[in-house]
Amino acid sequence: MSTLSTEFDPKAFRRALGNFATGVTVITATASDGSRAGVTANSFNSVSLDPPLILWSISKNSGSYSVFEKASHFAVNILAADQIHLSNHFARPSDDKFKDIQFALGLGDAAILPDTSACFQCEQYQTLDGGDHWILVGKVVSFVDTGRAPLVYHGGAYSAVIPHAGSKPEKTSASDAAQSKNEQRLADNLYYQMLQAVKRYQADYQPLQLATGLRTIEARMLLTLNDFGTLSTQELEDRIGMPDSDLNVAVDTLCRKGWLVREGNQLSINPNGVEQAETLWRIANDRQQAVFGQFSDEEIAIFRKVLSAI
Repeated sequence: MSTLSTEFDPKAFRRALGNFATGVTVITATASDGSRAGVTANSFNSVSLDPPLILWSISKNSGSYSVFEKASHFAVNILAADQIHLSNHFARPSDDKFKDIQFALGLGDAAILPDTSACFQCEQYQTLDGGDHWILVGKVVSFVDTGRAPLVYHGGAYSAVIPHAGSKPEKTSASDAAQSKNEQRLADNLYYQMLQAVKRYQADYQPLQLATGLRTIEARMLLTLNDFGTLSTQELEDRIGMPDSDLNVAVDTLCRKGWLVREGNQLSINPNGVEQAETLWRIANDRQQAVFGQFSDEEIAIFRKVLSAI
């Protein structure tokens, strides 16, 4: 049952905001003195078509803000689905974030990253006070749209776009023939059937997992550490596809619950965590048995073979 929270615990507030899925960008700029900045941000949004305006926000405590403040232009590099490494790279503190990174120079010498989903080159237009952030509004003067699948951020973890399979409308007599033809084509389309199958599978599985009090990404952390025992934060981040900042928030939650132990940058699961992980595995296995128990071992073997081949 959902509850309305009026207390603004920063971590809880951030976690609630994570329910809104966004894209992931790397914003770049070069100041007049040649200093260069690049930051990972998911606060990008459109503002206006006429004039063409976009916005994003940067923490007032960010060491990169001085570069954006002095720069005449900035570039919004919208990352593609296979560019998690760039998101993590520009999210981490570094003396030179552009070392060993390929890029071209755009307007105002802002760095343009290759193979992104899209890129917007912007003139500085307006800076607004947004609490503990500065809101930077840019006027788009040039853009490139490659159409590559974008990297998505949701619930504290990286995700990918999967087209929604849609809902099945009620039949109407006026469209019976067309609907029958459409349904037959969809029934013959294996990609559509896979999407529908996943949707049906998750409909009963995810509520059971969430009932444990863990978000999907927190459950994945426990299950991963249950198998590996101890991992560095970097290793765990790479295995589950999660940004540094959100991984640390999730780790704090699991440590507070008494399931993980953090020593330096090493994370270990303790006996209480193992017990919780086994509960998660039982939920997963019970759901799997409920769905696939009706099939023979031979049919399951063929299904696994098809999945592996895909």
